[in-house]
Amino acid sequence: MKQKLLYAIAFMMFMPLFQAVTRAQKVQSDTVRVFYLGGQSNMDGYGYNKDLPKELQKKNEDVWIYHGNPVGDDFPDGGLGLWKPLMPGHGVGFSSDGNSNRLSERFGAELTLAKRLQELCEGERIALIKYSRGGSSIDSLATGRFGCWDPDFNGTTGMNQYDFFLKTVRQAMGTHDINGDGRNDILVPAGIVWMQGESDASYTEEIASAYYSNLLRLMDLMRAAFHTDDLPVVIGKISDSWNDEVDSKMWDYGELVQYAQEKYARTDGHAAVVRTTRYYKYSDPWHYDSEGYIDLGVQFAEALYRLNH
Repeated sequence: MKQKLLYAIAFMMFMPLFQAVTRAQKVQSDTVRVFYLGGQSNMDGYGYNKDLPKELQKKNEDVWIYHGNPVGDDFPDGGLGLWKPLMPGHGVGFSSDGNSNRLSERFGAELTLAKRLQELCEGERIALIKYSRGGSSIDSLATGRFGCWDPDFNGTTGMNQYDFFLKTVRQAMGTHDINGDGRNDILVPAGIVWMQGESDASYTEEIASAYYSNLLRLMDLMRAAFHTDDLPVVIGKISDSWNDEVDSKMWDYGELVQYAQEKYARTDGHAAVVRTTRYYKYSDPWHYDSEGYIDLGVQFAEALYRLNH
């Protein structure tokens, strides 16, 4: 009798554990490879949705994107967003209040990047996190009204582009079911894509010369935010439209920033640089045309795939 009582007590004690295990077994999980897109306006994207081929004009239900609200330093709503299926409209002019997204008539590299990654990583789930800000710099000495990525730059309220990046990543990676299908999503960081440097090439030789050290530190901190020290990084090499009215050259110290980008890709060991930007046509003195963004996404995807494999 006593032995039966002990069995009954033990069963009652361990029943909650058995139930928890059973519930856990019923909740299935999906592994999702996540890629972060950051930088300034040529990462924002100035392509026109109307210029997209038909296969890219529709919603991609198999790829989801968390696009953090892009604002200047010191604004309280930077980085707000939510997971949504990828579709045109995540270019310049996009905004989010955290409850809904306001899509624009523009697109960036995200559409063809996702499409090409799906082709290369057949059978794997893909998701994107995007936070970029046109005109932003990574050197506080080059900071204007567009914003700064220097982690030590406080501005007025202490909130800058780096803080909004962190906010975007925390909220995106903290979501356990990004597509609402009832299955837990295990978000695995798979790469960083960085398209930026024009602002740092526009002021002084000293600022441009510091780009390598600033880029090195920022990428290390971004990798730390994703808890992956060897996370692949792909750099989009800046180029020049040669449309300045004074001397044709838009970025007076562009060669110094280009050198820094090449140096970073050569010395890091887990990084690459995309150079096809030098062939792109421009829609204005600062930004590529629609065809350029379509190609840029493909080049980013193929560089990421090579680094991951």
